[in-house]
Amino acid sequence: MEMTLRHEFRYSESRQISRGEKNMIKSKKIKPEYEIESPDTIKTSILEPMDYKYRQKRDIDIEIEQPEFTSVCPMTGLPDFGCIIISYTPDKKIIELKSLKYYLLQYRNVGIFYEHVVNRILDDLAAVLKPKRMEITGEFTARGGITTRVTATFGDSR
Repeated sequence: MEMTLRHEFRYSESRQISRGEKNMIKSKKIKPEYEIESPDTIKTSILEPMDYKYRQKRDIDIEIEQPEFTSVCPMTGLPDFGCIIISYTPDKKIIELKSLKYYLLQYRNVGIFYEHVVNRILDDLAAVLKPKRMEITGEFTARGGITTRVTATFGDSR
C-alpha cells in the first residue's frame, strides 16, 4: 500500500520552501514499514473459555476493559487507538483473561474499520462463550478532532 505525503513543510520559520521543493515533497511516495494484515488473520482458537461454577446460584455481570487497543485504519494505514469494553452476563462459560489479551493483540496490524472491529469481537466472543447477554463498546481516540464510540450487543438488551 502506498500513501502520498501531502503536508506543507517549512525547514525553518525564516525560509519558505520553493515551488519545486513543494512539488518534490508532494509527489514523494511513502511505503509503511509493516504489512497491513487482513481481518482473516484473527484466530479465535486462541480464546480459552472456562466453566462458570456459580451459574446455578446467580447471574453475574462481567466488565473487562482493554485501554490500549490498537488496529490499523484500512484507508490510510495509520494506527488507530482506543479502549475496548466488554460487558457480559455469562451462561456456562467465562473467558480466561490472558487468552483474551492475546486475542485482542492480534488486531495490532490488522486493517479494519472501528465499526467492523467491534462487531467482529462481539461475534467471536459470543460464538466461544455463548453468553446470556454481551455488549462490546469501542471508544476510539480523536482523529481529525472527532472521537468515535461504537457499541454492538448480543442477547438481552436490558
